[in-house]
Amino acid sequence: MRLRKLWKAGMLTMALAVASVSTYPVYASSEIEERTDEETDEDSAEDTEYSKLRGVNLNYGNVKIVKLSSNEVALSGLTQCHRTCSTVYLSMYLERKVNGVYSTYKLWDYTKSNATYLGKSMDVRVPSGYYYRLRGYHAAKNGSKESVTTLTQGILVK
Repeated sequence: MRLRKLWKAGMLTMALAVASVSTYPVYASSEIEERTDEETDEDSAEDTEYSKLRGVNLNYGNVKIVKLSSNEVALSGLTQCHRTCSTVYLSMYLERKVNGVYSTYKLWDYTKSNATYLGKSMDVRVPSGYYYRLRGYHAAKNGSKESVTTLTQGILVK
């Protein structure tokens, strides 16, 4: 009988020891990646690229990304022509950084006929805790097709 009481007391002591050890807080490492030269501390980023060919159709392209909240960004893109073109193109690629690499998260393609510009803007809900950037493809066609690409720095949405 005495041996049984000692065994129970020993088990209770072990259980209390295990319980006290497991009550220490455990801190997970941050899942947000370090900022590199590809990112900015700002809540917005923008890029404008002029036609290097000094063509007769395409003047410039512009994209902009703005953090609106912890789970929403505002995107805008513009393709501006020198004159009325038969087709104006704008593609916007929202890219997200995962494991140090940016890849396309969402994309939008637009065209407009007989226009001097094509502009689009929208608000997009995104998961928080990531860097996001906006890539643009801008083109104008009136016989020949001229194009430029744009790319913002990444902004942290958290």
